[in-house]
Amino acid sequence: MNNHYRRLNPSPISVVVFCFAFSFAAVATFVSQRASAQMQTGWEHTYASPNHPIVLHAVRLLDIESGKIISSGEVLVRGYKIAEAGQSVAHPADAQTIDLGDTTLMPGLIDAHVHLFLHPGDEGLQTVEESVAQRTIQATLAAHDDLMAGFTAERDMGTEGAGSADTAVRNAINRGEIPGPRLRVSGNAISILGGHEDAIGFNPAQHVLGNADYANTTDELIATIREQHKEGSDFVKIYETGRDIFRDGQFTSQYQYTEAQLAAAVQEAARLGTKVGVHCMGEPGALWAAQAGVESIDHAAQLSDETMRIMREKDIPAIPTFTIFEYFADHAQNPAVAKAEHESLDYHIQQFKKQIAAGIPMAVGSDVGPFPHGTQARELVLMVRYGMKPLAVLQADMLEGAKVLMWEGQIGDLKPGYFADIVAVPGNPLDDIGVTQHVSFVMKGGVIYKR
Repeated sequence: MNNHYRRLNPSPISVVVFCFAFSFAAVATFVSQRASAQMQTGWEHTYASPNHPIVLHAVRLLDIESGKIISSGEVLVRGYKIAEAGQSVAHPADAQTIDLGDTTLMPGLIDAHVHLFLHPGDEGLQTVEESVAQRTIQATLAAHDDLMAGFTAERDMGTEGAGSADTAVRNAINRGEIPGPRLRVSGNAISILGGHEDAIGFNPAQHVLGNADYANTTDELIATIREQHKEGSDFVKIYETGRDIFRDGQFTSQYQYTEAQLAAAVQEAARLGTKVGVHCMGEPGALWAAQAGVESIDHAAQLSDETMRIMREKDIPAIPTFTIFEYFADHAQNPAVAKAEHESLDYHIQQFKKQIAAGIPMAVGSDVGPFPHGTQARELVLMVRYGMKPLAVLQADMLEGAKVLMWEGQIGDLKPGYFADIVAVPGNPLDDIGVTQHVSFVMKGGVIYKR
């Protein structure tokens, strides 16, 4: 009986030895499996730039600044940056040459409005039903999908209740631990009590968490910006309007912050070396946002003539986010809601045509998250469908997008000294913008993620 007891209850030393051996075996198995997975996916470089030059060759190359297609284009990449780009480049003796055939080389795509922490489904319930840990894992998968679709840089416009978890995702990408775009992150967006993304419609006794950080006064707004900056935010996202109602051909947009409050936020952001982007559907919030000098007006379904004049003067782009409007209209829960969503989209399209005619700057943002990540090149297609030329949309995406993300002069063009963020698409994107939905090659920072 004593022997039996000893077999069932080994000595403390033997337990430690056994646990150490088991843990070592488990770790070794995990490392082996991870290495095998990396080799199978072509990521055995663990997201580090190669130590040899790479020459990319394709039938075409897009010079985004001049708006011209160069026949027989090449890019020389050294480390994580572009060394040369044009019709032909130097071919160093130790260079690896990659012929991408009948494709067009162009800068990596930029999405200035994404939500990595959202996925298709009820947005309000994701905060209630899913833990921040679960949502962070999903955000890493979303970042992967977006990168594989050719989006090498993105601005995450609010974690929708996951706080500063986007800081961890950004940092893991920057350290080369997981694949994903270059990220500018805001943490939670900022809103007022009872405003956009508050938990309206739930039983008040349940105290359901909202999806934003709340600030009701100028002092609270500044304090919230400081707290988010402390937790790692790159910029400030503010909800300037909500609710927004379209009924019987009339659109009304309820503002949340005054021009003075927005100006204080812009000033505080500038003190911290960053900028403010606003969710803003219409007037008078859009006018106050433009007067305050925000970096972008996102959604922008309604802009007055005076607002557009200021946007031209201050180079403030509108980001129309048509894809999310289309998705909600096509996936409404009943015919009545679908009708209202389609009417709202039609109104937005009409206003967009006026904005194009007014000559205001445009950037490209899809609001991806409520619709599947990796499919947001649809936004470029819709912007062309509703009135812009393919080249104008690509320049809005890359050149204006680089400004919005505060990486102007570093991304958005194939120039010496820029980050080697390069994609290839079949055909000619100036003839058919739809080819951006079929990216066949992705390089970010000199690392090949898709080939």
